[in-house]
Amino acid sequence: MIELEGVPELIDPVMVAAFEGWNDAGDAASTAVAHLDKEWKGEVFAALDAEDYYDFQVNRPTVWLDGGVRKITWPTTRLSVVRVGGEKPRDLVLVRGIEPSMRWRSFCNELLGFAHELGVELVVIMGALLGDTPHTRPVPVSGVTSDPDLARSMDLEETKYEGPTGIVGILQEACTHAGVPAVSLWAAVPHYVSQPPNPKATLALLNRLEDLIDLRIPLGELTEDARAWQLGVDQLAAEDSEVAEYVQSLEEARDTAELPEASGEAIAREFERYLRRRDGGGPGQVGGPGQVGGVASEGEGAAYLRDAPSERTRPPKPQPRPDPGPEPGTGSAAKPSPEDKAEADDTAEVEDKAGDKAVGAADAGPEDGPTAADTTASDPAAADTTAPDPAEPDAEPGDSSED
Repeated sequence: MIELEGVPELIDPVMVAAFEGWNDAGDAASTAVAHLDKEWKGEVFAALDAEDYYDFQVNRPTVWLDGGVRKITWPTTRLSVVRVGGEKPRDLVLVRGIEPSMRWRSFCNELLGFAHELGVELVVIMGALLGDTPHTRPVPVSGVTSDPDLARSMDLEETKYEGPTGIVGILQEACTHAGVPAVSLWAAVPHYVSQPPNPKATLALLNRLEDLIDLRIPLGELTEDARAWQLGVDQLAAEDSEVAEYVQSLEEARDTAELPEASGEAIAREFERYLRRRDGGGPGQVGGPGQVGGVASEGEGAAYLRDAPSERTRPPKPQPRPDPGPEPGTGSAAKPSPEDKAEADDTAEVEDKAGDKAVGAADAGPEDGPTAADTTASDPAAADTTAPDPAEPDAEPGDSSED
């Protein structure tokens, strides 16, 4: 029986889980949960017994010194809780650990026991897989679920994957059979640069989580880390002509696949997200107990995941109408009267002012809202069609744990 001591009554709790190992290419998912725990100062309230679920020859314990005293850290899965303040405060139960080596059904049942005792309303499991996606484009993130009703209500994909699976797939199915709503978020990591860390994929997962649970997440230095990561990969690719050609072919395939996504619905979704992040809408915008700040710098994360906005051109400035010239048959221009000249000067001045206003409106730029190029690049639904099924990887996504 699970007994939780020292845990307050939670408000609209959501469980967010990620596991190192087979389902965590580039450590993108586990780093995302670690970021939430760090930014909101999570407090660990439970840890699973390492003896029950881990093979210590696969995931070895580590020894460290604490004031001259040797201590051992055992590989396990820990649960912490954070409270996000704001107009509508809510709690997150963060689950971070290593994919277990054995007894997966008991492992999932124990986590579901915690979810039941805490009154969790939704379980979000994050993972990352290797895919044929270029590092120069926004990271595709797919949201999948096994519940047809949840897929319709939350605009998610209903998973149809068949094949080998990891703890992410097993936990999602366990939640479905237990009647707990569960969603999996999968980020596609370029297979040619799969070594951890991958802050760009981590950033994409957090942005998709924001949209899913309607909660603003402080990004800290993650945006700058993602930009530095991409610049570093750009430099490495530029040094190898074969890699550069391969990246270019992936870019062309990705851009071709995303052309149909420039729909009115996709543009509307991105525009709503842009306004929410810029104006500070949605719960969690103000710091609360257990929260540091609680406000991410506007849009740096979202803007970084978009391609460069399309160029805008200024409309031509209206000019005064030219003199119509001589009347037919007169051979010389008719001399205007003083009254006609004053009226023409007034008309030109009004048109000049109107032209200045039109130029000012054109100069407003991206602050007035995202362009069509922005929305097609950042729409999470535009997953790479050449990548494995987003529900589960059909090839081993890369085990990041060390022996």
